[in-house]
Amino acid sequence: MRKMYGTPYYLAPEVIKECYNEKCDVWSIGVIMYIMLNGKPPFNGENSKEIMNNIRKGNYLMDFESSEEVKILIRQLMCYDYL
Repeated sequence: MRKMYGTPYYLAPEVIKECYNEKCDVWSIGVIMYIMLNGKPPFNGENSKEIMNNIRKGNYLMDFESSEEVKILIRQLMCYDYL
């Protein structure tokens, strides 16, 4: 898979780099869980380019109330170096 497809908020870093496999969907599941618990996406921006830059940087806060186990699961789903 060598083309970037998807909604910026849910894109895995590998998709942005245009070199990915089916494991990128695991990232998206982590983003969905994060949004369900926090009410907002982990990476924001004024436009798609800014959102993708923030995804590349990989900095997000887990500043919502939840168990530590759930936060660990989200961190594992949104793993940068899965290979």
